[in-house]
Amino acid sequence: MAADSKTTTDHDTIKHWAEERGGKPASVAGTGGGDDPGLLRIDFEDDEKDDKLEPIGWDDFFEKFEAQRLSFLYQDKTADGSLSRFNKFVRRG
Repeated sequence: MAADSKTTTDHDTIKHWAEERGGKPASVAGTGGGDDPGLLRIDFEDDEKDDKLEPIGWDDFFEKFEAQRLSFLYQDKTADGSLSRFNKFVRRG
């Protein structure tokens, strides 16, 4: 079975995908400034704690997502059929 990746800009799809896997919106500390949350990431609750990730709200997350014209590249299942956490933010176009 192939592990196909998908790309979306749909906020509901992104939020559902993340929350289904225990993920929450986050930004990388020290990459933003002022009202800019910086680099976006999905932080998974049961992963080893990354001190560089700071939680942010979904509204701030999607505001930055749109301002930077990002797309969400993700995978639903791994090649063996397990739930995948693979994701990456890429520029649209």
